[in-house]
Amino acid sequence: MANSSRTFLCMPVWWIFPFTGLFCLGFIAGWFGKPTHPNYASSASSQYMREFLDEMQPGQIREHLRKFTRLPHLSGTEQNLKYAAQIQKEWQEFGLDSVELVPYDVLLSYPNVSQPNYIAIVDAQGHEVFNTSLAEPTPEGYEDVANIIPPYNAYSAKGQPEGDLVYVNYGRTEDFLELQRQLGINVTGKIVIVRYGKIFRGNKVKNAMLAGAKGLILFSDPADYSAKGVKAYPEGWNLPGGGVQRGNVMNLNGAGDSLTPGYPAKDYTYRSRPEDGVGLPRIPVHPIGYHDAFHLLKNMGGQSPPNHWIGAMNVSYRIGPGFTDDFKNQLVRMNIHTNNQVTRIYNVIGKIRGALEPDRYVILGGHRDAWVFGGIDPMSGAALVHETVRSAGKLLRKGWRPRRTIIFASWDAEEFGLLGSTEWAEDNAKVLQERAVAYINADSGIEGMYTLRVDCTPSLHTLVYDLTKQIASPEQDEEGVSLYESWHKKDNWTNDRDAPRISKLGSGSDFEAYFVRLGIAAGRARYTKNRKIERYINYPVYHTVYETFEVVERFYDPSFKRLRAVAQVRGGLVFQLADSEIIPLDANQYAVSLEKYARNIEQIAKMHPKEMQIYEVSFDSLFSAVHNFTVAARDFHERLRNVNRADPLQVRAMNDQLMYLERAFIDPLGLPGRPFYRHVVFAPSSHNKYAGESFPGIYDSLFDIKYSADQEKAWNEVRRQISIAAFTVNAAAMTLTAPA
Repeated sequence: MANSSRTFLCMPVWWIFPFTGLFCLGFIAGWFGKPTHPNYASSASSQYMREFLDEMQPGQIREHLRKFTRLPHLSGTEQNLKYAAQIQKEWQEFGLDSVELVPYDVLLSYPNVSQPNYIAIVDAQGHEVFNTSLAEPTPEGYEDVANIIPPYNAYSAKGQPEGDLVYVNYGRTEDFLELQRQLGINVTGKIVIVRYGKIFRGNKVKNAMLAGAKGLILFSDPADYSAKGVKAYPEGWNLPGGGVQRGNVMNLNGAGDSLTPGYPAKDYTYRSRPEDGVGLPRIPVHPIGYHDAFHLLKNMGGQSPPNHWIGAMNVSYRIGPGFTDDFKNQLVRMNIHTNNQVTRIYNVIGKIRGALEPDRYVILGGHRDAWVFGGIDPMSGAALVHETVRSAGKLLRKGWRPRRTIIFASWDAEEFGLLGSTEWAEDNAKVLQERAVAYINADSGIEGMYTLRVDCTPSLHTLVYDLTKQIASPEQDEEGVSLYESWHKKDNWTNDRDAPRISKLGSGSDFEAYFVRLGIAAGRARYTKNRKIERYINYPVYHTVYETFEVVERFYDPSFKRLRAVAQVRGGLVFQLADSEIIPLDANQYAVSLEKYARNIEQIAKMHPKEMQIYEVSFDSLFSAVHNFTVAARDFHERLRNVNRADPLQVRAMNDQLMYLERAFIDPLGLPGRPFYRHVVFAPSSHNKYAGESFPGIYDSLFDIKYSADQEKAWNEVRRQISIAAFTVNAAAMTLTAPA
């Protein structure tokens, strides 16, 4: 009976993966405790990982980045396809087992070439007395480059609305609420102008639409996009006054392509009408730089703003509506002619077949498309993926092969709403839910010059800490110091943290579909700023024409050692997840995090003690579930320590429990109003796509209380979300228990 079981295990995998006899021979050898593959021995695997990390070279990363930032490569353009073909060719040359271009036909958005987008101030006769710039001043060295897309907000509605201007700070929910309730200003029928920053631009558009505005202007204030003591590009890395942040303004909430939500955008897929697309804004939206914003705001009338609404330009930041007495007859007119069109995009998918478990996948993915040159976003990350593939190819030629399959992805159309990665996730959802171990994201590799930043699922915390202790700090004055030590020292603001901070995953990059929809363990790493004292938002030249190769080479990482350290973290995570006999995920760390998240969300609710008593709101069931999970995690890891590693069935069973743990937190019904956000423990905030929230269903229902007219209904929703969270955590605990 035992022999027939072994045959059964081998044959289906042989049938599904008819590569060679390598898998079955290796599996049988492992079964009898005589591995023929060096990877099966931990010492050999550790040596290979050291070679893998050491092979990554700053000079090579520099070369990759220079090569892929010479020309603009917006999604859907010929140049972006050329880069895809070049990546495919070079990954094949590096030695991957297979590399293919995978196309999808998705809704993209471009400015009208013959009718440029701009904002105008018009006088009483309708004459335009001021127009915003049609393009950014071209950076030195790029004067002869063609096909630079002018600043615009993708998917903006077309239109030429005209009306009084109202300033609404960052355009957050609380800003519009303050405007209406404290300042008594209604923006219905008005054009609003808001600062970039704090929340995702699409959330600003949604808030403006809900408030009744008929148009939205976005601008980058120097208070938010300039660091103190730093000059504007090209003398420094601050945003010049003519720099404009591009970006999409969709509210997709994880839907993928707007016309095929939930399903891959293939030729056989049913498509909605373009006007019925998911998440499309219904008002015109346009971005401008702060030089142009100065001219729109300098003559504003109306009330003086609250102090926290005042930026760094030499204007009053008055709120309006409209302009001062001398200019009261002037209005603002938007001229927006952006076109949405179905366009073909291309992902590049490369694979290294696993030697012993080819049906288990570890994915390293990052996007390739850029608004212009993409020096930081995304090509600093794409260069690291390229170097990781090159390094892996070197090991393959030495005879190494990972235990599990590694998939490398160069995603397309990330800037248009995470489209390439989401379409591939939808296309392969059933397989990925059965076989994916983890997804490591590879967007921008650097956003600051201070220290490491990691966002990941709690089960990866231990691996991240262990790995960073094996990587050298890239800083010149930290010779002999590990990346972990450097990171901990710089991130330990209060000198009482026992480990560096690891943040929750939100959204805004390609891990979203894998983590929040499919429940695949995920993480990301990059170099960042000093978040305690550097208050500017993101990095100043974000999504502008000034995001060049030179901004990285001259300012962010002249030695390219910071980027190498990030490549080693990302690559090391992939290597360990793909090559370790036991998948290095830690359920105990998940338990610790769940306890913290439950305490945090309870504290938010306790800001309403009277209402909690009236509506009988209790978190006892959630804490009970967290306790059950903690016990189950402890018992699981005790069994894991004693597992018979000579028996591949036992190893496989324990690994499956680890791999499927993240899946256990998925609710197929999704969050209220956001059916593609299905993770009960983690999701982007409904009010800011970039921010990750724990127990998002509870968090969102608590956030909505202050805006709800029906308090009983609102608090009943809080109770419902607590029950969903309690059930899900308890169910996840059950997945960790020993088989009956």
